[in-house]
Amino acid sequence: MYRFSKQIHEYCEIHTSPLPEILSELERETHLKTLSPQMLSGRLQGQLLAFFSKIMAPKAILEIGTFTGYSAICLAQGLAENGVLHTIEVNPELEYLIRKYIDKAGLQAQIQLHIGRAQEVVPALKQQSFDLVFIDAAKQDYALFYDLVIDKIKPGGLLLADNILWDGKVLTPEQDHDAAVLHAFNCKVEADPRVEQLLLPVRDGLLVARKRAG
Repeated sequence: MYRFSKQIHEYCEIHTSPLPEILSELERETHLKTLSPQMLSGRLQGQLLAFFSKIMAPKAILEIGTFTGYSAICLAQGLAENGVLHTIEVNPELEYLIRKYIDKAGLQAQIQLHIGRAQEVVPALKQQSFDLVFIDAAKQDYALFYDLVIDKIKPGGLLLADNILWDGKVLTPEQDHDAAVLHAFNCKVEADPRVEQLLLPVRDGLLVARKRAG
């Protein structure tokens, strides 16, 4: 969480509509069974992702970085009828947990899980275009992921990228390698005439880029 006190964060959670109970169960199991449970989106960001999806009613979503499936379930809340969410996770050890909660959420028909590297999975997808793309994976590969998906986003579609402030370290990128990589990514998106962007200080930073028409 960036520059906000724990009390403010808790206040925001109290006054935010609850997500499905299945996500609270997933959050608990993520804390019990993974080494980096802080990677999970959590209630505030999860509800924000769900809001973006519900407002857009996307027919096709792509997520790079499933982790345990929390954000995928949030994003799937707004899918249009017969819509599909493709989510990619590089760590095969998480597959059992992801599928468990996709099944519990009753989203087997809407969420297609791909285990592997995004560099290999995305070009092989039959889905040719996406209304919404969410990137939350290896930070050093954000620029690569961006180049991989930007031409697949429909005009008016959104690209979201998580952890973009890196605990505020992007302000001094010369002191942290990952911060330097993310700062360079932020500059790359800012310089791209194909998109307009908004960088939000939500949790650890969320970049929202909208694909321009034409």
